[in-house]
Parts: sequence; structure tokens; C-alpha cells
Amino acid sequence: MRLIPALLLLVALLFGVAIPGFAQAERKRLILKDGSYQVVLKYEVVGDRVRYTSAERNGQVEEIPYALVDWPATDKWNRDHAPGANPAAAPDDNAAQNTAAEIDKEEQAERAAEKNRMPVVAPGLRLPDESGIFALDTWQGIPELVHLEQSNGNVNRDTGHTILRAAIAPLGGAKELIQLDGPESKIQLHVNQPVLYVSLDHGDAETAGPDGALTVNTGGASSVKDDKKAVSHSSPDSRYAIVRVETRRTLRTIGAMRVSMLGKVTQSEDIVPTKAEILPGGYWMKLTPKYPLDFGEYALMEILSPGEVNLDVWDFGVDPRKPENRHALTPIEDGN
Repeated sequence: MRLIPALLLLVALLFGVAIPGFAQAERKRLILKDGSYQVVLKYEVVGDRVRYTSAERNGQVEEIPYALVDWPATDKWNRDHAPGANPAAAPDDNAAQNTAAEIDKEEQAERAAEKNRMPVVAPGLRLPDESGIFALDTWQGIPELVHLEQSNGNVNRDTGHTILRAAIAPLGGAKELIQLDGPESKIQLHVNQPVLYVSLDHGDAETAGPDGALTVNTGGASSVKDDKKAVSHSSPDSRYAIVRVETRRTLRTIGAMRVSMLGKVTQSEDIVPTKAEILPGGYWMKLTPKYPLDFGEYALMEILSPGEVNLDVWDFGVDPRKPENRHALTPIEDGN
């Protein structure tokens, strides 16, 4: 007589016949507060833990903290999907899950856009979500971001980006085209090959302004008076180079001869070309000097086209002996 149950089980396995007492155990879900879930055969609460038999891992017994379980959602799902339950509730659950998925996609897109606007440039250090040019410096072994101010002549407009056009091969090789107040810049970097970051107006590397020019954040330049040549975008052929500034007692100068050398930028004692790279999202342009810089005073100059330069420059010095720059951005703990 003991052969009968065994024969019945064999028949069930071969022909898929459901035999009372051998039916598959009902599957339940433990829905967690983070939106994920565990498929289980059964579960029980033991103190501050939930012990369950996993249906996904061959009946393995596992435990999770009681506080991780979304009990209202767990009870509702198991109630709605119990044998004999009204199946009409399932579409509502699907609609809610689809809505939650759409919201999650939007949040992920927002987080991705924020990361592109504020990319990480060193451990724990992000670019700010604002306009301007920032230099990546190092002070006593700690990376820092320093804001470079744009200057022209004796006027420091403290704007993100303005453009004052000038011919790249002016008459009079000894003429001083640019004069900067003071014998040295307020910004003194402590590394000889600083990386510079230029903020761009649009979050799209393909976005262009008038005549196909890449639009750049003006940072309030449109409010500047008596500068009819100032514009809000750079040339489509715009490049950047670092120019050595001549230091005098009360000012610094860049002569016409050095400006004329920007027409064909090559390595020289006075001109250091930069390598340009648009970062993901198109919010920032990364500029890296192709050669190390010696101690001294410099200015970042924008080459608008083969025949024009921007006389509004970003000045800085290189001297590791100088004190830390004021208002520098320093690393913070970042959980992302």
C-alpha cells in the first residue's frame, strides 16, 4: 500500500496533474521600504527580525530587520493576490507601479543633470552651479577651486565672461594693449599646471549662439556701460592660451607683440596653449595647460578667431610660497 503515494507523485510529475497534498506552496511577497521585495513561501516575525523561506533561492531560510519591511504594502499585496481575491485590484497596483517608475526616472534625470552642472573635479570637490572660470589648485596637499575674475585695463568687472574684441596683429609691436592694476594678481596658484574650468550657458555641447558661436555665460556683462564692443558669446573658432604678464611696480601689462603671437599658438617662453575638453552635459569646458608654468604672473586669453582676441582676460599668478586664496572651495563629504 505504501507504493500508491509514490506512484501518484510520479504520475503528477510526469503529467503535471495536481494531487491534493502535493500542490505548490502559495508564494507571498515581503515588500521593503526602498521599493524592492522578496518572494517568499512563508515568513514570521521573531523579535526585531523577519525570518522567511525564500522562494527564489530554493527554500533557503533568511532574515532581515523588521524595520526594513513596508508592512502596509506587504499586507495589501498578499491580500490582493491571495487565492480567490478579486483580480480587479491588480491593474491599480500596476498603474501605481508605473507612476512610481516614471517619477523615479524623472528624479534620476534631475540627479544626472545636477551632477553634470556640478561635476566632481577631485575627491569630494565639485564645481559650483554658477558662472565664471575656476582654477583647480592645491594648498598643503588639499585640492581647492579658486574663482578667477575677468579684468580689462584698470577696471575689474568681476563678471563671468565678457568679450572686448581686438585685432590679433595690431600696429606697433611695442604697444601695451592690456594693463592690469597691481604688481601681482590677487589669485596666486600653488601648482604649475592648474586645470581651468569655463562655465557655458547651455547644457548642450552642440548649442550655439549667433553665427554658430558657442554661447557663454555673461555673468551680468550686459549691464556694463560704455563698452559697445562687449558681446555675450565667443567665436566658433575660439581657443584659449595662457600668456605671461610683464610685471612693473604698480601694474602688469601684456604688449601687442605677445598678443600677435596668439595668431599661431605654439610653445614659447611667453605663450602656453591649452587643451580644451567639453565635459558631459555641455555645462563646462575644461582647459589644461599643455606645458608646466614657471613662477610668475599670467593671464588666460581667449582667441576668438585667427584674427581676433578678447582683451578681457582672467589673471592669476603661480607661486607655491603664497598663502591660501580667500574664499576657495574645499572638499566636502559626498555620499554620491
